Amino acid sequence: MSKARYLLGRPNVRWLAFGLVLVSTIWFFSPVIPLERFNHKHDHEQHEPHHVEPITNPGYVRPPAPQKTTTPPTLWSARATEVREAFSYAYNGYKMYAAGHDELLPVSGGKVNNFNGWSVTLVDALDTMWIMGLHYEFYDSIPILANLSLPTQDAFVPFFETVIRYLGGLLSGYALSGEPILLARADDLGKALLPALNTPSGLPMFAVNAATGETRAGWSKNVLWAEAMSCQLEYKYLAHLTGRAEYYQKVEHIMDIMDRAKPTDNLFPTMWNMQNGKPANTQHSVGAFADSAYEYLLKQYLLTAQSEPKARDMYVKAASGILDKLLYLSPNRKLLYVTDTPNGGPSHVLEHLSCFLPGLLALGAHTLDLPPAERERHEWAANGLAYTCWISYADQATGLGPDEMLMDSGGAVRWVDALGAWIGEGRPGNVPPGLHEPPAVKSGGRDYRARKTSYLLRPETVESFYVLWRTTGDDRWRERGWEVFQSIQKYTRTSYGYASLRNVDDVSAAKMDEMPSYFLAETLKYLYLLFTDEELIPLDKWVFNTEAHPLPVFEWAEWEKLKYGIVKRSWL
Repeated sequence: MSKARYLLGRPNVRWLAFGLVLVSTIWFFSPVIPLERFNHKHDHEQHEPHHVEPITNPGYVRPPAPQKTTTPPTLWSARATEVREAFSYAYNGYKMYAAGHDELLPVSGGKVNNFNGWSVTLVDALDTMWIMGLHYEFYDSIPILANLSLPTQDAFVPFFETVIRYLGGLLSGYALSGEPILLARADDLGKALLPALNTPSGLPMFAVNAATGETRAGWSKNVLWAEAMSCQLEYKYLAHLTGRAEYYQKVEHIMDIMDRAKPTDNLFPTMWNMQNGKPANTQHSVGAFADSAYEYLLKQYLLTAQSEPKARDMYVKAASGILDKLLYLSPNRKLLYVTDTPNGGPSHVLEHLSCFLPGLLALGAHTLDLPPAERERHEWAANGLAYTCWISYADQATGLGPDEMLMDSGGAVRWVDALGAWIGEGRPGNVPPGLHEPPAVKSGGRDYRARKTSYLLRPETVESFYVLWRTTGDDRWRERGWEVFQSIQKYTRTSYGYASLRNVDDVSAAKMDEMPSYFLAETLKYLYLLFTDEELIPLDKWVFNTEAHPLPVFEWAEWEKLKYGIVKRSWL
């Protein structure tokens, strides 16, 4: 036996040789062996989300995925990052302590089902996750949404809130990501809610049983104007995606009712008769009973690529009515504010909910072909109203605004009268009434008192800041938004999430055990978009519903116009 064969024949050497051969083989073939197959731990943290083709809608824009970069962040991008971290904190608190339920109770760490029990916070936050680049969180939610028992639950659900939060959230999530299950669930939900419109007038009932189609009235036998007019964006976009004519025709019938009404002063009453579709009161407002209805007049026109001039007609006339009849100047600081007319005259109450109006007027002035003098008037009103909304925050000890204010009425004048006098005098000082921006007052001399002292994490003020910044480029709106966010961080954050405050003028005020889903859907989204340098959701390609769910601008195809009965007519 040769020495070589002897060495190979020894047991220890024999295994050594075998090992060398095995290592060499693995080394040779390793380029084709996917090593990640051997590492399943935290799989969702190792890979990018799976690729999703965008839907083929005109104007489709997908926000860019976050990328690692060595470029130092800008001041504003760093602030946007802080807002994203606040969102993650709030959403993680919801997932940890309230998953499967509607909302987190941020003081106690509990949970509550107050909007159908269908995980409203998750659905409402869906598109915010995508916009903020939180794609892992987004895709983690897809199996949950796929298994939600949305329209099969034998229970009554509010038509208005379910449309703007759930249907809007699903449609926006689909528009941004292209995930087909979201469209499927939206279609299921749209069909389940549609019986709410099977009334003698065609105006929606307050609630519908998602399983049986049975309907039920709410606290009033009449329908609020906001509830009747805040389903058109969602259902028209759903009609465009699915080809279901009833989606378009049911909600357009409501538009026909309002178009035929020809209201006094171009202002729509806040309540309408369910049986005959006629006005049920004479109150005019842009607050709680009417706010989003005015939004949807303009936004329908924009969403359908400016192809439905009836909606534009109604918006332009209504906006002029608001400027002429509902805007006033406070007696001391000459703050411009919008109010309602519960008994024919002004109440001089300014609601936080009404602070959406500056953004709406700015959007209309930016997108519509208005006569120059009218565009200027809309822009002035937008800036003056937004500043008053800002002052309502800056005046308070916490830097957060009250839910309702009662403005001093003694010496208050209508803005249209003061504006006319200023123009007649040759525009002295070149600053219109209501736009001179007096400083904040921390105590005394505020020319209002807080009628409701709470801050409910509402989005309307920062929503207007966002639209004004995008349409004017004035960084002061960003700076004001940053101050609002800092106050939110300082006074509303809890061990579990973020909470409403009972008294905005008391830095030690108690927190309320509630974190509304709109805080994640709207407030933090608008703040994030206010601070991002890149326009992630271009205003000429996307339209936000009243819950801040962006839907892409689309054009009706010729077959859709024929099938749905869409008729063109020239404006005025």
